[in-house]
Amino acid sequence: MKILALIPARMGSSRFPGKPMAKILNEPMIGHVYKSVAKSSILTDVVVATCDQIIFDYIESIGGRACMTSPIHERASDRCAEALLKIERENGFKYDIVVMVQGDEPMTNSIMINEALLPMMSNPDIKVVNLMSQIKTDQEFADRNCIKVVINLNNEALYFSREPIPTKVRGQKIFSYKQVCVIPFRRDYLLDYTAHKQTPLEISESVDMLRVLETGEKIIMVNTNQMTGSVDTPSDLLKVEALMARKMN
Repeated sequence: MKILALIPARMGSSRFPGKPMAKILNEPMIGHVYKSVAKSSILTDVVVATCDQIIFDYIESIGGRACMTSPIHERASDRCAEALLKIERENGFKYDIVVMVQGDEPMTNSIMINEALLPMMSNPDIKVVNLMSQIKTDQEFADRNCIKVVINLNNEALYFSREPIPTKVRGQKIFSYKQVCVIPFRRDYLLDYTAHKQTPLEISESVDMLRVLETGEKIIMVNTNQMTGSVDTPSDLLKVEALMARKMN
């Protein structure tokens, strides 16, 4: 089974311009993500998908592989679909699974990659898997940059939102979860999914995965106990850097 990890990254983030090259512990954030993902022994290849020459050149300089994509993509999954086809043409073969790993989650590690892939590798009917982790603080629960997910009793996603969901009910213990952007797709499904136009809820929430749900497909959610942290703002960068430094010591 051939598995490609794609790490979409672009410099033009509205909330944090230049984010992929922002340094964490003296190394660009995209470098942390690439090196950590590449440690997974399950993966066939790891490639950064970018529309920015500075990111492409940096990844090449550390011995990695990058693929230039169009600057028009609004969604990471659409960038990955373009990169997938380019890489397959270069390689001369097709992949079975594509794992999208967001370039702004520098705490991603090989254990998380393996956790996300396990359901798909054991069940050929699963088309999409997404990691999640428990929200631990009220601040994170209220943060619009933190994408919340609610699930059914079969660990399938019901909805993703930037709003605080599910509603907190006094006296009732309901865990809240956030999306962790490690997302394996079946290769053919990724191309089918990205052939659809953006859907209304996807546009409203600015969350790729809602296109999957709105077009009638299931998303299997897998809980990870690994420490996670996404970087959406410069203040997030400082928080994640402190966590990573603590983990190293």
